Amino acid sequence: MAASQKEDLSASERKILQVIAAGDVQEASHLLASKDVRVNCLDEYGMTPLMHAAYKGRADMCCLLLQHGADVNGNQLEYGYTALMFAGLSGKADITSMLLDAGAEKDRVNSVGRTAAQMAAFVGQHDCVTVINNFFSLARLEYYTRPQGVEGEPMLPHRLAGPLHKIIMTTNLNPVKIVMLVKENPVLVDVAALEKCYQVMDMLCEQCVKQQDMNEILAVKMHYISCVLQKCLAFLQKRDGKLDILVKNLLRGRDSDGFPQYQEKFIRDCIKKFPYCEATLLQQQVRIIRMIEIGSGNDPTAFSVLTQAITGQMTFADAHYCATCGEKGADKRCSLCKAVTYCSLMCKQLHWFTHKKMCRCMQEQDADPEMDTPRLKELKGAIYPVVIFDLISLQ
Repeated sequence: MAASQKEDLSASERKILQVIAAGDVQEASHLLASKDVRVNCLDEYGMTPLMHAAYKGRADMCCLLLQHGADVNGNQLEYGYTALMFAGLSGKADITSMLLDAGAEKDRVNSVGRTAAQMAAFVGQHDCVTVINNFFSLARLEYYTRPQGVEGEPMLPHRLAGPLHKIIMTTNLNPVKIVMLVKENPVLVDVAALEKCYQVMDMLCEQCVKQQDMNEILAVKMHYISCVLQKCLAFLQKRDGKLDILVKNLLRGRDSDGFPQYQEKFIRDCIKKFPYCEATLLQQQVRIIRMIEIGSGNDPTAFSVLTQAITGQMTFADAHYCATCGEKGADKRCSLCKAVTYCSLMCKQLHWFTHKKMCRCMQEQDADPEMDTPRLKELKGAIYPVVIFDLISLQ
């Protein structure tokens, strides 16, 4: 579409830009229903209504515009910005994800060669960086739901694509969270289904490594998810179709300080088993975890090393995480020690069997601050150790 200057806009088109700024979705819907509004009209700077909505952080408005056929990759702005870049600048991870789902191209660059992820990182919007770097289209996964070549059956039954894609798209890499995602989808709690899922994950991992523009981040993530799915499979085969024991093993804390040794060892093993030893990201991860002793207190955990490598999050400070599933923004505290946080009552109940061993110690520590130890500092508020190694440069 040729660039339309503001003086070429109809009165309704000028009005919809004002309505977007005000956030009046009902009025915007009414205007878009008329023939006087082109959904991809441009203002004098070359910005579309979708760009305005993304920059203003109006998720409901972005959804409405996309439903009316807004061009998610339009970039006739003077500096080559796209709606995805504006979403990253606004710090709205939900809009960022919405635009990616609608087909936004994350590798597009502006006039100075910056991608949406790089622009978001520059202004400190790391949640948006994480969403962009970890995006994997459902269409790419659905390729495996169709028979290929002489194959009579698809590698992945279509009913598994949606639940598996949800797991792939998660930015919370806590193994408990991934097992919980498996548990909440009955179609996945099946030996045959998990076998197909982890085999597809292994193939995707190989593709990410061997494709022309190698993506080590997604390769490591696909491998890690495959390892968790294989662990789920092993427990289903041994425990009569139940994953509760696996969750308990992952959560069980060391008697002396509550450190989850089983979870730490499992994640370390996942990292070490990555099959493509030449990968720079893997080499860096292995180097780091070899330098640290399991559960040593001040050093980063294997989970924090993995999370930083895949999501690009440089620090976990000033953010509370669920002590059970690692979900960010947990705001439900233990009613006794008031120190550990959870994202839900269910997570609180799941964790109690092991937390109760440390709960009294935390209460006593509050009464005597001199008892504070590195492990107690970590447990209070469920803040994971800060990772001091610079992995983000590898992205």
